[in-house]
Amino acid sequence: MMKVAVIGGGAAGLCAARYLSAKPSLFQATVYEQSDQVGGTWVYRDDVGTDKYGQPIHSSMYSRLRTNLPKEVMLFPDLPIVEGDKTSFIKHSEVLQYLNRYVTTFDLHKCIQLLTRVESVKPVTKSGKTTWEVTARSAVDPDSSPSVNQFDAVMVCNGQYAVPNWPIIPGLETFTGKVIHSHDYRHPEHFQGQTVVLLGAGNSGVDISLDLHVHAKRVYLSHLHPPVQGVLPGNMQQVSGIKAVRGSSVDFSDGRSVEADALILCTGYLYNFPFLTPECEVTVDRKRVSPLYKHVIHTKFPSLSFVGLVWRVCPFLLMSCQVRFVISALEERMTLPSKEEMDADTQKDYDYRCKVLKMPHHYAHKLGDMQWEYCKELLRLANVDEDDATKPIFEELYVDCAHWRNEDPLNYKNRRYELTGI
Repeated sequence: MMKVAVIGGGAAGLCAARYLSAKPSLFQATVYEQSDQVGGTWVYRDDVGTDKYGQPIHSSMYSRLRTNLPKEVMLFPDLPIVEGDKTSFIKHSEVLQYLNRYVTTFDLHKCIQLLTRVESVKPVTKSGKTTWEVTARSAVDPDSSPSVNQFDAVMVCNGQYAVPNWPIIPGLETFTGKVIHSHDYRHPEHFQGQTVVLLGAGNSGVDISLDLHVHAKRVYLSHLHPPVQGVLPGNMQQVSGIKAVRGSSVDFSDGRSVEADALILCTGYLYNFPFLTPECEVTVDRKRVSPLYKHVIHTKFPSLSFVGLVWRVCPFLLMSCQVRFVISALEERMTLPSKEEMDADTQKDYDYRCKVLKMPHHYAHKLGDMQWEYCKELLRLANVDEDDATKPIFEELYVDCAHWRNEDPLNYKNRRYELTGI
C-alpha cells in the first residue's frame, strides 16, 4: 500500500484521486484542498483578493464565462459531459457541476480533505528510499496545530491560473484609471461607458474584450501577435503593444496613444509552489519548471510529480494520460530511465522547441498541436492501452474549434457539436 498526497482538489487533483482510488490494494490517496469545495479554478467567486478564510481567491472565472473549447473535448475519457444540454460551449457553473458529478460517480469524497492548506512538502531520504513529509493546517483556524504526515509519493495538482503575471510597463504607477489583472475581472457592467485597454490577445484577452464591448464605450485590444481574424464589434479595435503609460494616456509601440479609463492586464499566470521546500530541488524559471521528465515526473525524485502544467491543450483528457503515466511509474509497471537519461530527454525536448520551432523560453510547457502525440507517448510508456483520450475525433474537433475561434471570434461559441459512434 502506497500513501499518496495529492495537492489540490481541482480537475487535476480529482483525476489523480479517481485513478489512485481505482486501485485500493495499491494506493491510499489523500487530497488536500484549501477551499471549502472541490473544483479549483472552476469555482466562481464574485469576490476578488481573499476569501472569508483569508486565502487568496484561486479562481479566475468571470460571471458570464463560457468554455472556449466545446464540452465534447472537455470531458474526462470515462465520463461524458451532459451538463449544458445541447450547448457545446458551456457555462463555468456547468463545468463545476460536471466535476462534482465526477466526484460522486467515482466516490472520491472519502479521500478529500477540504479547508486544509498544505504548508510544506519535504523529501526524507533514508537508506536510498525517499518518502515525503507533508505538513498541513486548517484553513479555517490558521492558529491550530499543523498535521504532519508521511507519504510515499506526492502529486502536485494546484493549477496554473491563480497567480497573476504582472508585466513591467513604464509609468504604470501613474495611471489615473483602474488597473486590474484579468484574474480579478468579474462583471462587464463595472466598465459601463468607459474606454478600456486590454493588454494581451490570448484566450482571456479576446474573450474578455468580447464580454466587455456591450457595456464599454471603446475597447482596445493591445498585443504583438498576428491580428485576430474575423469581424469584431464596431467599438473594438486591435492595436500594437503598450510602450508606456502617462497619467490617463496609454502609449502604444506604433506611436499611437489613447485616453483610457481602465487597463486590464490579460498577461497570463505564474506557476507557484510555495509549499515545496528547497530540498525538493524544483526550480521555476520564466514559466519553465525543472527538472521534469515529460513535463510531469521529477527526475531526481520520481515519486514527486506535477499534473496539469502543460497548456494550450484539452486539459481533462490530457490530465487522465498524465495521471496514468505517474501511477504506472509508482506501481513499477513502467521502468523509468535513469536520471541522466531523463534529464537528457527533457533537454532535447526543450532544444527542439527553442531551436527548431523557435518558441520562446516561457513556452517550455506549451503543447498545442503536439498534445496528441504527447498523450499517446505517455500511455505507450506507461504500458496502458490507448482509449478515448487519444481518439482522432478529438483532434479533429479541437482543430475545427481553433479555426472558427480565429475566423469568427464573436460567434464561434454558438456552434454546436455532436459526436457519434465513439
